[in-house]
This record gives sequence, C-alpha cells and structure tokens, in this order.
Amino acid sequence: MDCFDWKKTRKETFLNIRCDLLIGLFLIIVTLAVYNQTRNYEFVSYDDPEYVYKNPHIRAGLTLESIQWAFTAAHSANWHPVTWLSHMLDVQLYGMTPGPHHLTNVLFHIANTLLLFLILGRMTGKLWQSACVAALFALHPLHVESVAWVSERKDVLCTLFWLLTMGSYIRYVEQPGLNRYLPVLLFFVLGLMAKPMLITLPFVLLLLDYWPLNRLPVVSCQLSVEGASDVQTSGFKLHASVLWEKIPLFALAAISAIVTFLVQKSEGAVGSLDALPLTARIANALVSYVSYVGKMIWPLNLAVFYPHPEVLPAWQIAGACLLLISVTLLAIWQIRKRPFVAVGWLWYMGTLVPVIGLVQVGRQSMADRYTYIPLIGLFIIIAWGIPDILARWRGKKYEAVLHKTMLAATAVCLSAFTALTWLQVRYWSDSITLYEHSLEVTGDNYTIHYNMGNAFFSQDRFDQAGAHYLSALRADPESSKAHNNLGLVLARTGQPNKAFSLYVRALRIDPQFSEPHDNLGNLFASQGRLDKAIAHYLEALRLDPEFPEAHNNLGLALIRIGKIEEADAHFRRATEIKPDYADAHRNLGRTLALKGKLDKAVANLHKAMKISLEEPDSQHHLKNLSERKKELDAVIEYYQKALSPQPGYAKDALNIDNYAKVDTVRKEYDKLLLLIK
Repeated sequence: MDCFDWKKTRKETFLNIRCDLLIGLFLIIVTLAVYNQTRNYEFVSYDDPEYVYKNPHIRAGLTLESIQWAFTAAHSANWHPVTWLSHMLDVQLYGMTPGPHHLTNVLFHIANTLLLFLILGRMTGKLWQSACVAALFALHPLHVESVAWVSERKDVLCTLFWLLTMGSYIRYVEQPGLNRYLPVLLFFVLGLMAKPMLITLPFVLLLLDYWPLNRLPVVSCQLSVEGASDVQTSGFKLHASVLWEKIPLFALAAISAIVTFLVQKSEGAVGSLDALPLTARIANALVSYVSYVGKMIWPLNLAVFYPHPEVLPAWQIAGACLLLISVTLLAIWQIRKRPFVAVGWLWYMGTLVPVIGLVQVGRQSMADRYTYIPLIGLFIIIAWGIPDILARWRGKKYEAVLHKTMLAATAVCLSAFTALTWLQVRYWSDSITLYEHSLEVTGDNYTIHYNMGNAFFSQDRFDQAGAHYLSALRADPESSKAHNNLGLVLARTGQPNKAFSLYVRALRIDPQFSEPHDNLGNLFASQGRLDKAIAHYLEALRLDPEFPEAHNNLGLALIRIGKIEEADAHFRRATEIKPDYADAHRNLGRTLALKGKLDKAVANLHKAMKISLEEPDSQHHLKNLSERKKELDAVIEYYQKALSPQPGYAKDALNIDNYAKVDTVRKEYDKLLLLIK
C-alpha cells in the first residue's frame, strides 16, 4: 500500500519535505490572514458570559478551587473539564481582554489544519489531495462559527485531540504495541473531556482501517447453493485484533455519551418528546443532512442560530430521504473501485449522529459549528474524486485542457471560500452585528430577539432592548425570561406598575424562576416597602440559594433597617458565590465601614473598582466619570449622615466614633478615581 511505501529516493524525499513545508506555511499564512481580524473583536452575549467573562470560576484563572470546579461542575449543560481549563489558562495569561481569547481559537484552528494535512499525507502518501482537504478545512465559511466564537473553544480543542488520536493510531498501526496504544487512549480521553463529539471517533478509525490503512480488505468467496450454480459474493476480511483494540475506545465513548445525556437532562437542556415528537426530529435530521451538504457547496446566508421548523413539508422529507439512500447505495456500490467515497460519506453521516437532533438539545434545527469535524469526510471525497475524474482522461484528446480547467476551478473555489470566510468572520465583531445578520438570514425568531434584547440592555439602550423583548414574546408568548427582562426595561424607564405585572406574569409561567422575585424585591425596595422587598429576596434565595444578586440586594435592604451584621453576612456570601461581583464587594466595604473597620472597607472598595475596570464592558460603565464621582460622594455622605435620623434608616446604623476615618475613605476613593482616569 502506498501509505507505507518508505522506499523513496533521497531526492523525492527532499522534494516532498520541501513541498510539505511550503504548503504548511501557505496554510498558516492564509488562515491567519482570514482570522487575524478577530484580535479586535469583543466577546458576544450568546454563551460567552456563561463560558468566560461572567463565569467567576473562569475569571479566577487556574486556582485549586477553579480546577476542582472544572472537573465537578455540570455548567452550561455540559461536562467538559479540559475546555474549562483552557479558558482558565487564557484568563491566567491574558486577563479578560477578548482579543487574545479569540486568537487562541485561531491558533487551535491552525494546529488542526496542519495536523489534518500531515496525518492524511502520512496515511495515504498523497501530498496534494491532503493539502486540498486541509485547505478546505481551514478556509470553509461553515467553520467560522467554531473559530470566531470564543465559547466554541470546545470545538477546536476537541478536534485537536481527535487528530492527535488519529495520528497516534497510525503510529500504533505501523508498529503495534502497548507503548503506542496508550497515547491513543490518552488523547481520546482528553478529547472526550473537551467535547463529547469524539464518541464517533472509534467508528471513524474502523473506516480508516478499510481505507487507506487497508486493514479490512474486501475479499471474494464462492457459496455453493443446492440446486443452483455457485454464487460469488464479497465481504470484509476482519481480523479479531482490529475489533479488540477498539473495545476500550467504544467503552469510553459509551460512558461519555451516558454522562453527557445525564448532565444535559439534569440541566433541562434535553427537549422532551412531548415538546418535539420523535417523528419531527427524524424529519429534521434527514433534511439537515442534506442542508449541510448544500451549505458546504453554497455557503451563503449562514447564521449563528437556525430556528427549529417543527413541521417540514413532506416533499422535503421524502426528497432528503431518497437522496441520502441513493448516495449511500452509490458509495457502497463503488466501495472497491473508489473506497474514499464510502469512507468519506460514512465519516460525514456517522460523525453528525450525536448532533443531528435525534436527541434535541436547545431550540436550533442545525448549527454551522456541528460541521467542523463531519465535513472532513466530504472534503476527502472532493480531494480524491477530482484526480479520479482526471485519471479517466489519460491519453484522450482534451486531457490537458481538462486538467487545466479542473486546476483553475479548484483555485477559484478556494479563493471564493477564502473571501466568503473573511466576510463571515466580520459578523462576529460584536453581539449586535452578529444578531442583526442572523435576523436578516433567518427572519424573526425568539432566540435571536431575546439575545439581542440582552445586548441592548447591557448598553442601557432600553428602547431597542424593549422592542426586541416584545418581538421575542411574539415568537414565544410563554417565555418567562422575556417577560422578566421586559419588566426590567420598564422598571428602568420609570414604569414600575407595568414592570410589576410582567414579573408576576413570569412567575405564573414558571413558579420556580427566582429572578422575578429578586426584581420584585428591588421594585418594592425602591418604594420604601422593605418588608415586602425582603420577603421576595428570601423567596428568591429559597428557590436558588446560590443567587448572588439576591444575597446582595437582601443585604442592602437589611442595612436600611439597621441589621448590619445580617447584611454583612449576605454580602460576604455573594462574594463567595461570585468572587468577581464588584457591587457586592463595594457593599461589603460599606458594612465594614459602618462597623468601623475602615482598613478592610477600603480594601474591598479597591477590589470592587479593580473588578469593574477588568470587565469587558468597563469602558461603557466608566465612561462618565462625573456620574461615578457623584456615586462615590454619595457613599461618603451616607457615612457622614448615618448617625442622624433619616427616613428608612435605623438611628443606630453606624458605629464610627472617629470621623477622621471618613476622610480616609474619601481620600481612598479619590485615588480610585485617578485609577479610572
């Protein structure tokens, strides 16, 4: 077999090495040229808050506590500790500046491209076909989502371990032994811990055993049937060792699949059959298989979210089913003459199974990021299919013209993909740009309107936020989250009565939803009705004891009725749950000052300001220095006047007998203002 033909001349080896280096350099340069623009991009508000910039465990960097959390948490409906560790390492190295986090994804994508090129070349001995697959992988627009989205670190990271597992497996096949098998297991386990997409890798290794590794050759045999002539059939010559060596991999894949399903089910991410029947899931899966192929060929109108249609036209389902069966039968029919077709097609079909929607997770019907690994199979068919077509024209009159035409078409295709990818990357510059493009592509849908409302709300653009929350409610009238967030908008714009109605409506839809109780508490607190406010805060904490905002808000209410020690305890608990909670640190500083512990108070205020400066949206929150100065002065004024009777505050709320310390606090605040400037 050509992939194990080591008897090349020195000259051929030198030329191949030189070509390898040049191709690798080209792949690095062109991929960087396309994705380098992400160095100036922001985090987006879709998943990035939970995965990175609002996740206190990630923001803490690599600490013993955060590492323990990575291995024990089922956060974001996933168990992928290696992915969490990679985000923590980013924070340890770069802090919360978004650009380097994006570039880490780009570096992983480049590493995956080079590994794919080298591994295919080693398996097949075909330099240019391997280069074509790698180039398509590096530059296809469908892969933008996996690279430009920081939260999709799990995609590029698990693919790195996928390819390292493949590379280790090839070394093992060349010279079987335990010392070469252990790296296969190690990389496979690390990949499963980055993203469970790797559960299909043992199946792919069996495909590679057939082609190009030639460990499962097709053989012919004669069957003698009574009353009939001998019948010739074909089948696989299967060595027991080929299966035995995969058993540990299949066992690990099964364990990972079970753990993933249980975690996602416990987090409420798995849709029930009542919400989406199995027939609808199968129909969507069939159409999605074909749609992904269509998007590979014509990668336009890509979006971060494709809403689930729930009901598809019968002709689409029937057409997709007929097409998939026809291509599968054709691939099997050609398996001996063109094994790369069967391997590539089954790679594509098989690796999409975990994410094709039979187990529905989320509201989407499909997602570009799901194609990051599966498209490699289709790229293999393209890269090996073109030379196969050209080989049929050897010695024919138009051979040279056809060769030039095919080469030109390949160059044009790669150039077009590069340009489209560069344009697609631009949509990921910020949340609003991303969502606006998604709405243009997919039309009105709940998920994008809701997320766009959140993006506008975080920028205090309440009119736009309210409009998108209303659109989200038109798409899903029973969304408790959209009701709650629209209530926040109305509360911020001076419409407390309407806000109250929306919070109550959110609780009627979902009585276990803690956030509306916290927001009702804030509403009552703003009206001086502290007994009702405290009751709602306590109910929010009953539903969710780890709700840091409710702890913080309850602490503020307790200060106002003179319960300083209880308030102090809730502020401390808020900072324990969410160590980067600036407001809680600031309020803890207030209670410490009220108790006369000025040194500790100033330390907490310093910490609060440092956190605020490190937040991704700090420029937005700190751009108006005069407003910040007013806030700080108000705090000092509160300390100075707290001993005199004031409406809503207890007379003995403050126990500071040395007013010189208050001046110290003022001076420390002035220093913090200088830091902001």
